[in-house]
Amino acid sequence: MATASISGLVSGLDTASIIDQLMQLETVPQNKLKTNLGIEQTKLKNLQALNAKVAALTTQAQALAAGTGWGALTATSSSSAVTVSTTTGTASGSFTFTVGQTAAAHRLTFASTAAGTDVVVSGGTTVKLTQAGVTQTLDTGDGSLDGLVTALNGAGTGVSAAKVKLDDGSYRLVVNAAQTGAAGAFTLTNADGSDLLGGATVDAGRDAAITIGAGTIHSATNTFSGVIPGVDLTVSSAAVGTSVDVTVAKDTASVTGTVKSLVDSINATLAQIDSLTAYNPTTKTSGPLAGDAGVRALRNQLLNAIYPADGTSIADVGIQTDRYGKLVFDEATFSSAYAADPARVAAKFTSGAVDGFAARVASVADAASNKYSGTITAAITGRGTTISRIQDSIDDWDQRLELRRTTLQRTFTALETALSKMNSQSSWLSGQLSALGNSQGS
Repeated sequence: MATASISGLVSGLDTASIIDQLMQLETVPQNKLKTNLGIEQTKLKNLQALNAKVAALTTQAQALAAGTGWGALTATSSSSAVTVSTTTGTASGSFTFTVGQTAAAHRLTFASTAAGTDVVVSGGTTVKLTQAGVTQTLDTGDGSLDGLVTALNGAGTGVSAAKVKLDDGSYRLVVNAAQTGAAGAFTLTNADGSDLLGGATVDAGRDAAITIGAGTIHSATNTFSGVIPGVDLTVSSAAVGTSVDVTVAKDTASVTGTVKSLVDSINATLAQIDSLTAYNPTTKTSGPLAGDAGVRALRNQLLNAIYPADGTSIADVGIQTDRYGKLVFDEATFSSAYAADPARVAAKFTSGAVDGFAARVASVADAASNKYSGTITAAITGRGTTISRIQDSIDDWDQRLELRRTTLQRTFTALETALSKMNSQSSWLSGQLSALGNSQGS
């Protein structure tokens, strides 16, 4: 509880200012703690930012080390009516095929027409739909054309229905299989098997077909998956009857870009470390992590990852160091080497008996940023503990200073009170002496 003070009423001293000045001296230790807290918080913030960058580098390097991206393909088609998509895992090459037919959905177009509310189902209100050997009994509700369309469009029927309006205002029922291909063929009758709406004209569903050499390949859709491993073809009706050439090659540009991105990420990490640990001789200031040996060690380890354990080099695939302690990537050298021998180049990066460059980088980066055992993670935890301890000390000092101010206020108040009493006693004594002198003179 604060204590009221009498500021110099008797002594004439500005005791409030004196107390404030004394308190400034008392707060010196706490101010040092606050300064240290700010320094530790800055270090923590920078460690967290660096850890995030190194963790991202870990993920990127692990993907390349695992082989992701090395099998990237590029494919071209001689016909604009045929598109080619690629995945991974296919050697380069070319092949020619002829498009025989495209896929179509099985369709029934019913002979009789009716109004939407007309009853078109005979022998009850249900119809029988059979597709791929499975028969469904569908309830149309009231047996009307509208009820039939609603039932056919229900979930899981495997078909879709529409009533097509004619010039005379009546409607013709058209039912299509939900999927293209011969396997989608179906029949639709009254529940007793009799013809519905006078029977239907059938446009049979069919599979798409292409011919490669003497062999024919069929697909229920217009897409042929895995014609060769990693290559899918999609044909359109414009390609029917035409011969199409497809060329598949390793996507050197894509792989080159992936490796360049990894090198750029490493250099960005090195640059961030350099900034955090730098010393400026002009301003005589250091980066926030200048004294962090673990961060400096990480820099050396990332740079040294360029050197294989077997004593060879990766300069022949375009990666070297420069005099500034950064990596240099020669795209032309890499592209040329990869085009000549993709497997050999990939082995210089991926995991194996002798870990490649990406695998070594992934190992170094994970050892630093792993959320359980990483060295940077441990440093972040340590900084957090230090910050908590300093904050607790600052809070303790708040209480001490409050008590100290209260003590000073009481001390100076007591001084003023004592001086006031002394002044009162002095005045009384002076009065007594004056009275005594007057009595003797008379």
